[in-house]
Amino acid sequence: MNTELRVLHERNGDSYDFDLMLETRERTRGVIRDVAAQIGPGMTEEDALALMRQTLKARDMLRGWHGIHVRFGSNTLKTFGKPSEPGVVLCENDIFFIDIGPVWRGYEGDGGETFTVGSDPEMLKAAADVRAVFDTVRDAWLREGLTGDELYRHAQAQAEALGWELNLDMSGHRLSDFPHAVKFDGALLDAPYTPTSGLWVLEIQIRHPDRPFSAFYEDLLL
Repeated sequence: MNTELRVLHERNGDSYDFDLMLETRERTRGVIRDVAAQIGPGMTEEDALALMRQTLKARDMLRGWHGIHVRFGSNTLKTFGKPSEPGVVLCENDIFFIDIGPVWRGYEGDGGETFTVGSDPEMLKAAADVRAVFDTVRDAWLREGLTGDELYRHAQAQAEALGWELNLDMSGHRLSDFPHAVKFDGALLDAPYTPTSGLWVLEIQIRHPDRPFSAFYEDLLL
């Protein structure tokens, strides 16, 4: 039964091109890095969103399969699709993340990464640890062939061991030639089989247990 589900959930279009998926991934992550390098203290989220839209438009990637999210400070607690509180300004010691899902040449990108400014030790740790949790979970997937639900159980244990709370609402999803939603629109967390390389996004969001911020990282499982 799980094999049948896997075949059904991992469908792509008839002319699917994996090389274009990888190219879209690289372009997506390049935009994230380039925009993040221009974000600094005193900038508002609205400023950063405008910068992101300009950058995506200049690279023929403005059309997206999901909205643009740039979250500063306490807005990093917001989950996917939740609107930010307006007017938030990035402080001297602060944290922010970027989450974009552009479409390039008919293929979906999706990338998210956390950045810090200043020297707040817990924010610096969060930005490092969210990537560490992602890498540890990915390594377990490669080594042990974990199913989607096992991936997130592993992620939860790793996050808690580092002193964070894992947000299971951010539970991974398919990625494909646009739109993946007509092929499969469910969560990686619910997949009772080992996900295939290059078809799924692993999302990790960790929250501070006491302070109002989180860190986020996502990438294609490869």
